Amino acid sequence: MTRFTPRLLSATLALAIASAFDPVHAATTELTAEAVNDVATTTGAAATLRAQVLLDRAHFSPGEIDGGGGSNTARAIAAFQRSRDLADDGKLGAATWKALNADSAEVLVRYTIAAADVGPFNALPDDLMEKSKLAALGYTSAAEALGEKFHASPKLLQRLNPGKALDKAGTEILVPNIDGGAPLPQAARVIVDKSDSSVALVDAADKTIARYPASTGSKHDPLPVGEWKIKGVARNPDFHYNPALFWDADPSHAKAKLAPGPNNPVGTVWVDLSKEHYGIHGTPEPSKVGKTESHGCIRLSNWTADALAAAVAPGTPAILQE
Repeated sequence: MTRFTPRLLSATLALAIASAFDPVHAATTELTAEAVNDVATTTGAAATLRAQVLLDRAHFSPGEIDGGGGSNTARAIAAFQRSRDLADDGKLGAATWKALNADSAEVLVRYTIAAADVGPFNALPDDLMEKSKLAALGYTSAAEALGEKFHASPKLLQRLNPGKALDKAGTEILVPNIDGGAPLPQAARVIVDKSDSSVALVDAADKTIARYPASTGSKHDPLPVGEWKIKGVARNPDFHYNPALFWDADPSHAKAKLAPGPNNPVGTVWVDLSKEHYGIHGTPEPSKVGKTESHGCIRLSNWTADALAAAVAPGTPAILQE
């Protein structure tokens, strides 16, 4: 099997970079539009948030934008640096800021909450059998819906808008500006790499054009390493649950079909692989992508699964490697 080997961060360097973001301090720092939108802001929580939004727009996703940094952000910076032929130290130095700031659109913008943003919403049961009785698996709150809309954690939206209700139509709030990046071209290959928990899109010249954090299997359900192909894409898919395929399934469970929705177990997008029962898909828990294990499939946030699905076609090679 051909292995694609981009230079990766060492574990020591990744840890050093992640710790440099000081998420504890960042989580308590006030964030303002003026600070985050200022190109002169190169350190602190505002700089971390600015970098995350710019990376997202450049298709080098830091995962859920949270303003706190961490391993997904560190890896995204290093991958972006490699794509721009910069030293991939994962640090926000002058050359990296220059490359990021080539995108000059504002990073935080004002958004007026619409009636469609505020529901109605319903709580969902935890049990899969109970979920299978529902007609849809939609959002459970306005904060969750707005978070996915702007690729951000609900906690970040609350930090950006202290004292404001996120479930009231007509309220003006501050949000990450996720629009304005260059369109993502079609990919020649998809590369899933367990070593750095990522999915990358590569063009015909072997240049990485997008990279996303991913959950890529577990000890019980390892990533099916090999060369596969994309068979097709299903948007807003049903989920056909078969407890026989899950080592940790509840013994009382039976086969069931779960309705579509962002809280469906495979999220809003299923990209089918030629390996039976395996795919690249969304998730109802974007904060856990790249942080927790999966049942062998490749799990992305709903918005990155959607972006990937638009950039591939039936027959696109998918290389899964360790």
